[in-house]
Amino acid sequence: MSKQTADPLGLAGDAPLFAAYLAGLERRASLGHPFITPGHKGSLSLTGSSVAGDLGLSGGVDTVKLSHGHLEQAEALAASLWGADFCRFSVGGSTHGNQALALSVGQPGDEVIVSRTLHRSMLIGLVLAGLRPVWVRPAVDPRSGLPGALEARALREAIASHPGAVAIFVGEPSYVGTFGPVTELAAVAHEAGLPLVIDAAWAAHFGFHPDLPPSAIAAGADAMVTSAHKVLPSYSQAALVLTRGDRIDKARLGRGLEATYTTSPAGQILASIDASRALLAREGEQLLGRTLASVAEARRRLQEVEGLEVFGGEGVDPTKLVLLLSGTGAHGVEVEEEMIARGMPLEMADRDTLVALVTLADTPADVAALTEALIGVVEKKRGAPRPPLKASWSVDPETVLSPREAFFAPSERVTSPRAVGRVSAELIAPYPPGVPVLAPGELVTEEVLAALLEAKAEGVRVAYAGDPSLTTLEVVRQP
Repeated sequence: MSKQTADPLGLAGDAPLFAAYLAGLERRASLGHPFITPGHKGSLSLTGSSVAGDLGLSGGVDTVKLSHGHLEQAEALAASLWGADFCRFSVGGSTHGNQALALSVGQPGDEVIVSRTLHRSMLIGLVLAGLRPVWVRPAVDPRSGLPGALEARALREAIASHPGAVAIFVGEPSYVGTFGPVTELAAVAHEAGLPLVIDAAWAAHFGFHPDLPPSAIAAGADAMVTSAHKVLPSYSQAALVLTRGDRIDKARLGRGLEATYTTSPAGQILASIDASRALLAREGEQLLGRTLASVAEARRRLQEVEGLEVFGGEGVDPTKLVLLLSGTGAHGVEVEEEMIARGMPLEMADRDTLVALVTLADTPADVAALTEALIGVVEKKRGAPRPPLKASWSVDPETVLSPREAFFAPSERVTSPRAVGRVSAELIAPYPPGVPVLAPGELVTEEVLAALLEAKAEGVRVAYAGDPSLTTLEVVRQP
C-alpha cells in the first residue's frame, strides 16, 4: 500500500491511533512471521484480499499489552472535539453503544422512557438489562406517515405518568432525518433528575457546520451514541459512545461496554474512527458545506418531477435525501432494482419511500448523476397515485410483558391468524429502518399483523422474524 493510498490527506499527523495503525502495517511487512492473532498472520495466500489491511489493536496497532495507549489518546481527542468528558470507540456499531448504555442505568424491573422510533438494538438492550419500556411516540405526519420530532410536552407527560422511570432514551435524528429540540428534551429530563440518552446513529456530522443542528452532547444530552461509518468515511461497524456530566455512571457504563464488546477489536476499524475525527476537526465544515450544496441542488431538481415529494424543510437533516413516491405511482422497490442495475444502489426503499445516503465522500458530480438517474427511473416506473404505507411508524404497541420476560418465557409457534390476541416472543421490523413494529412482550393485534403483511406483500424486507414469510409467529405460551 502506497503512502498516498494509505493516507491521502495526511491525517496521521493529527490522529495518533490512525498513525499507529499505519506504522503497524509497515512493521508487519518488515518483520518476520508473527505468532499472535489474527490467524491469517497478514498473509493473503489463503483468503486473499478479504483480510487485506486487517490488523488487531492488540499486537498490531499497539503491543499485545497495549502499552502505548494509542486508543486512549484517540478517544480523548474525540471527547474534546464533541465537547464530552468520556468517549469510547466501538467496532460493534451503535448497536453496541445502545446496549451498553441500557446496562448503565437502573436495575432490572425499572422503567425507562423510550422513543418508539429507536432502532431494534435498544430494545435488545432492554432485554439484556431487564428494563421495562414506557413508549413515547413522536408526532407522525398524517399524509406521509413519516415520523417527526418527539415533543417536550409528550416527554413531560410520560415522566408525570411514570414517576419511577430512571432514564430517557430518544433517537435523534430519525432514520428519515427528522430531528427535534434536544435542548428542550434535556431540560425536561433534567428537571426530573433523569439522564437523557440520545441514539444519534445518523448524526455524526451534526455540530460541524453552521447550517446543521448541534450534536446531542452540545445540546445537553447526557450520553450520545453515533455511527462513524454511516455518514463519515469510517470502516463499517465504527461507532462512538460519548457522555458528559455525572448523570451517567461512567464506571458502570465502562463495565457495560466491556460486557458487550469483543476482546479482539479490529485496529483498522478503530483507526478509521480516529482518521474521521481528524478529518472533521480539520475540514469538516468545508466538506459538509459541499455536501449541503449538492443535496440542496438535488432537492431543487427532484422537486420538478410531477408527483414526487422531496422530504425536507425545518426539522429535517439538510444532508438527507428522502423521496416520497406515492404521488408518482412508482413502486419504490422497482425503482431500487433499476438503480441497482445502473450501479447506484440506494440506502433504503419500500413501496413509497426512497432514501439515498449522501456523505462527505460524494462529489457534486456524484450527486448530480444520482439525481438524473432517479428522475429517469421514476418517470419510467410512473403509475397511478396512491396513499402511502405507514407500518414502521404508525402502529401503537400494546405492552403486556417486559421485553426480557417475553424473551425468556416458554414460547410456541402458531399460524399468524391464531397469533392475534397473543403476546409476541419475537421482534419483527421492516428493514431498513429496523424500527420494531412488533416487539417481545407486545400484543399481536389485527392492526400489527395487517401492517406487517402489507409491507411484506409490497416487497419490503421484514427482518428478525423466525419465519420470514410471516405464515407463523412465535408467541408466549399460554398457561
